[in-house]
Amino acid sequence: MSLSAAMKTAQSNFSNVGLQSAVASKNIANASDTAYARRSAILATAATGASVVETQRAQNEALLKQNLLSISKSAGQDTLLSGLTRMKTMLGGEDYELAPSTYLAKLRDNLQTFADKPNEVSLAETVVADAIDVANSLNTTSQALQKLRAEADSDIATSVTELNRLLKEFKTYNDQVKQGTAAGTDVNDALDQRDKLLTQISSIVGVSTMKRTNNDLALYTSDGTVLFETTARTVTFAPTPTYTAAVTGNQVYIDGVAIQAGAGGNTSAQGSIAALLQIRDHAAPTFQKQLDEIARGVITMFSEGTDEGLFISNGLPALTDPGLSTVIRVNPDVISNEGGNPMLLRDGINTNYNVDNNASFSELLNGYASAFEAPMTFHPDAAIDTSATILAFGTSSVGWVEQLRSAATTAGDDKSALLGRTQEALLNVTAVSLDEELALLLDLEQSYKASAKLVAAVDEMIAALLQAAG
Repeated sequence: MSLSAAMKTAQSNFSNVGLQSAVASKNIANASDTAYARRSAILATAATGASVVETQRAQNEALLKQNLLSISKSAGQDTLLSGLTRMKTMLGGEDYELAPSTYLAKLRDNLQTFADKPNEVSLAETVVADAIDVANSLNTTSQALQKLRAEADSDIATSVTELNRLLKEFKTYNDQVKQGTAAGTDVNDALDQRDKLLTQISSIVGVSTMKRTNNDLALYTSDGTVLFETTARTVTFAPTPTYTAAVTGNQVYIDGVAIQAGAGGNTSAQGSIAALLQIRDHAAPTFQKQLDEIARGVITMFSEGTDEGLFISNGLPALTDPGLSTVIRVNPDVISNEGGNPMLLRDGINTNYNVDNNASFSELLNGYASAFEAPMTFHPDAAIDTSATILAFGTSSVGWVEQLRSAATTAGDDKSALLGRTQEALLNVTAVSLDEELALLLDLEQSYKASAKLVAAVDEMIAALLQAAG
């Protein structure tokens, strides 16, 4: 090797060490950033030795796509579980002490006691108080459900706004990647930002990717709707500020195509929007229908012929109209502090059945007690038994909520575990290891020292040649 060739080799090595050290230093500086993918300085053989030809970014397309899918599924499942947990909370704790079925059972027991001792005013007062508890339970649970639907609607609006923002930002970095790739410049930072945006988008709506010329990405939802293709597609939604049982929320549209709500406890929802739609349009309305059917059942059970009795619909046109559980109340004619007489429950509220004013008259009370054991017909939209006693139907309603929540909990654990494993696998490929980077810096230090010794040796040789020629 000539002295000039040795000097060029040393200079090339100095340049390589400088570039490699810069890459390693950048890796170390971003080690805590989960959106940062590790960089590697790639060497290639040249006339003067090896030289850095590019800075390569660690990536694995298959793992990235699986990670996006796992994020979408886990986000959808967590969102649904949160809503179902709220629904369970409406019914009280683990014993469901605030559930309508709990108060109905208490009403039945005390009603039977009153029927056995129909001359006891205190027992009449107790039964009326139990009836008020049943009506209040139905009212508060129904109101809480509509509040849950309104909050889900508000969360959908927030998610849509955020999704539009993310898609707009995605276009910025996607354009940088396309232009940089075409020009041959370093686009690794833009790729990091683009992948970070993809993970955020996937938590809102299920997304799949298609890579095109110059690293351009097209995005599609899980059902194939175009989300981004050169430009972002518009996501639209009109919020509904107030919810009642009769109100239907508006759809979310991506480029004019409606997003489908999730289904089931192990929800099919990918992303938070589909899960929020499932809560707002399916889970909560189904539970609302169950509450309305319970309200219709108790009004019918305690009616006096064609007239409403202990329970009244409070002006709702028909017992089959949605929202009956929100307005049901106890007839004020039997409430003492509203000027009523609780003993009318024994004798008849609209018609006096106890014409002889008999203190032991219990015909009506026994009929009411028997009604608790008689099967009734319920609407199939309630998604539980269509023929059952009122207590069995109420218990089935609690069971429906718990079964759905339990399935969502199990699925949530499974999807969270899968997400954790997928992210770990991806990080094993793309994350920065401080130990590896520090070891690389030590190797680069040794390489620098070797080059420095080569330069020193060449310098000594040249000095010796000049002295000999002198």
